Amino acid sequence: MYENAFRSLFEVNMGVRDKERILVFTDSIRTDEAPSPSDRERRERLLRVAGEAARFAEATYGNTDFVSFPATPASGAEPPEELWRAAFGNVIVDALAAEGLLQRLLTKDATPDEVERSRELVSARQGDVADVVVALANNSTSHTRFRFLVNAAGGRFASLPHFDPGMFFTSMCVDWHNLAERTKRLAAAVNEAAEILVETPNGTRMRLGKAGRQAKGDDGILTGAGSFGNLPAGEVYLAPLEGTSEGIMVVEYGPTRKLSSPLELAVRNGMVTGIRGDDPLRDWLESRFAESEKNRNIAELGIGTNDRATRPDNILEAEKILGTIHIALGDNSGFGGTVQTPFHEDYVFYRPTLTAVAPDGSRRVLLRDGTLLA
Repeated sequence: MYENAFRSLFEVNMGVRDKERILVFTDSIRTDEAPSPSDRERRERLLRVAGEAARFAEATYGNTDFVSFPATPASGAEPPEELWRAAFGNVIVDALAAEGLLQRLLTKDATPDEVERSRELVSARQGDVADVVVALANNSTSHTRFRFLVNAAGGRFASLPHFDPGMFFTSMCVDWHNLAERTKRLAAAVNEAAEILVETPNGTRMRLGKAGRQAKGDDGILTGAGSFGNLPAGEVYLAPLEGTSEGIMVVEYGPTRKLSSPLELAVRNGMVTGIRGDDPLRDWLESRFAESEKNRNIAELGIGTNDRATRPDNILEAEKILGTIHIALGDNSGFGGTVQTPFHEDYVFYRPTLTAVAPDGSRRVLLRDGTLLA
């Protein structure tokens, strides 16, 4: 059923070459989790299909490893040591441990100098590192030091958090060339701005500073050394300058469901300062904010560019829907920001009007009521 989809994943998106080492990994539902029946069914299918993808890769290309582990506490948390050893090999991981770096990386406490030393140790044995990593885990490893170090060694990394296998036949069946051109054009337009203004019909009103930050495109073509992106792909994204975001975010969808009623998040000086509303997501977010003030950070602004993406109830696909925007909280250290925390959560906003404000104060509307103009 998935053979053609797997072949496209490994050959079109990842560009697997002869004798490369491939790592596929996934996660399982922890005993202390209580997903909804529909989400449990999706995650169990994801677990099975990840194993099928690894078996396909081994039979077709060889030299493939597969790892499954209990899900991390949240997206953005570092994966367990078992996965580090599968990706980097025992020699590298033992060297990181011997210098006291491994534990600090796993807990996301490593300083910039320690991350740089870790990169040096990994790069010194670059040949030990997996060439292609396909992350079919429910919780995202995109914003982790694990992913950063794979890329630093030249490995190509595809992140598919919250993936539903049905996406192989929808948002993964896009014209990748057209998507790449659209994404590149939009990123160039965003990069002319010093500030971005966002308005949506549900009451979201945000101002996000961009000075000094570069927007990048995620177009699904991960064939170059050190490539990283989501699959399904299709977005332009950037880390807003810390301390500059202001306004109100009205959240109607969580990562895998529509909320029972909207939540209103107040944002001041780049941080969420309060939440109004009754949906249970409020309690969950407040518990995350209690763990660390860094989790309040406005971490990301993204703009969807995938014209085959349609699902609002799955964040991986929802944030790629052409004409939507998403705003994330928490960690942005992996794509140009300065906030490092084991938490990263995206929220999608529909029918946005997005205006780029240039350094001279002139304005250009890039999206109007969900229609891409750039």
